[in-house]
Amino acid sequence: MTSRKSIRLSVLAGAVALAVPLVASAQIKVGVTLSSTGPAASLGIPERNTVSLLPTEIAGQKIEYIVLDDGTDMTTAVKNMRKLVADDKVDVVIGSTVSPASIAMTDVAGETKTPMISVAASAKIVEPVEGGRVWAFKTPQNDALMASALADAMAKQQVKTLGFIGFADAYGEGWLEQMTKAAEAKGIKIVDVERFARNDTSVTGQVLKLIAAKPDGILVAASGTPTALPQRELKSRGYKGIMYQTHGAANNDVLRVCGKDCEDMILPAGPLLVADQLPDNNPVKKSALEYKAKYEAKYGDGTINTFGGHLWDAGLLISQAIPEALKTGAKPGTVEFRQALRDAIEKVKDLPASQGVFNMSPTDHAGFDKRARVIVKVVDGKWTYQPDL
Repeated sequence: MTSRKSIRLSVLAGAVALAVPLVASAQIKVGVTLSSTGPAASLGIPERNTVSLLPTEIAGQKIEYIVLDDGTDMTTAVKNMRKLVADDKVDVVIGSTVSPASIAMTDVAGETKTPMISVAASAKIVEPVEGGRVWAFKTPQNDALMASALADAMAKQQVKTLGFIGFADAYGEGWLEQMTKAAEAKGIKIVDVERFARNDTSVTGQVLKLIAAKPDGILVAASGTPTALPQRELKSRGYKGIMYQTHGAANNDVLRVCGKDCEDMILPAGPLLVADQLPDNNPVKKSALEYKAKYEAKYGDGTINTFGGHLWDAGLLISQAIPEALKTGAKPGTVEFRQALRDAIEKVKDLPASQGVFNMSPTDHAGFDKRARVIVKVVDGKWTYQPDL
């Protein structure tokens, strides 16, 4: 009898032990890989900071966030995603900070049937919506949307010729493609194209070629603090034309590094950057100010960053999708739940976020329209809304 009782107790104990992981798997897990170090750290750090502001419970389900640093390295980002999916059994992945890494991650998304929401800008992350990109979404504005805004501003400023210097990677090449189309539509000719690497310390040769071409304006297609390198060099070499940047420069760290050399530069940005300057009827103002208030309450006045806003918006998409995914009866930790989450994100409509209003569809996994952009100019060292541009 004693022996039989011991066996029964052992079996019961084993059953309880097996039940513990089953309980844990009911918790929804969100994997995050960001560039908290490396050349894109000025983007990745506010994104990482924003994770702490995301909800820890949605629709009665506890939410766990597992955050990894990919060091602005594409290979590491892919490894991180594989670890998050295979080892941590996450239901969705947010990341990465930069376009090359995010593009590479879409293959893993498709292979493992895991939805991912990138916080990088390139349209190639989500276009066309086929293959692994069926599982990929992104929160930053598409290059084409921002390039057309810049072309409009250039036309209003009577720019006829444009020089271009951009990252020698997917971000820079994507912007060159879209800016070329947008500029041609406005009768603007690109007279010189130069490239540089994210970790370069000199662009003297490229800048001398740009100045020799004598363009009316020059666009720097880069992101984070590396945007300051060609900006400073052009100013120090006496370039007097109009300086343009992309929304990748919409970062207070850029102003800190660039200093007076950033004065008067013009760029398209998400409404969050100048949220308090927007008219009250702007559909994004309320949601943008909500994020700004929460971020600055924790990290200090003036610390708000548009890149953190992209992460916040990814959190909004997930918060909107989870209740819908749960209605299908699928359980967190399963491929069925990941599929349900993907489907729910794709159906998000009229969701005001910090950067625009999301309307996702089977053919549009970015979901923003013209409400997701404004033109800003650096005036007296501050971002200034330019409604007339």
